[in-house]
Amino acid sequence: MMRKIVQPSCMLTIQPFCQTQIMSCSVLLDNNAKPKSMSRAKQWTGEVENLYRFQQAGYRDELEYRQIKQVEIDRWPDTGFVKKLQRRDNTFYYYNRKRECEDREVHKVKVYAY
Repeated sequence: MMRKIVQPSCMLTIQPFCQTQIMSCSVLLDNNAKPKSMSRAKQWTGEVENLYRFQQAGYRDELEYRQIKQVEIDRWPDTGFVKKLQRRDNTFYYYNRKRECEDREVHKVKVYAY
């Protein structure tokens, strides 16, 4: 049985208070989306900061968190950084408004491509 998949063009938006780029595309909304490749972060950005927070809580990235928890993500309104995440064991991590990923930790952050 063949299925025709129609993918609309992807949109790239930038959050006003953060340099994070978010891709909203039907491919990313697929519940079975798996990363195609992985690289390590070379320098700190807002995107790396949020990935650091998700990975600290035990998730690959925002996509995996949304697939598993199916809840809205709390963010700091002034920076756009993740404010609170629920771990897989149902305990919570609370994060500050300011940067938490220090320069010495940046190279540990995994950046996945879909």
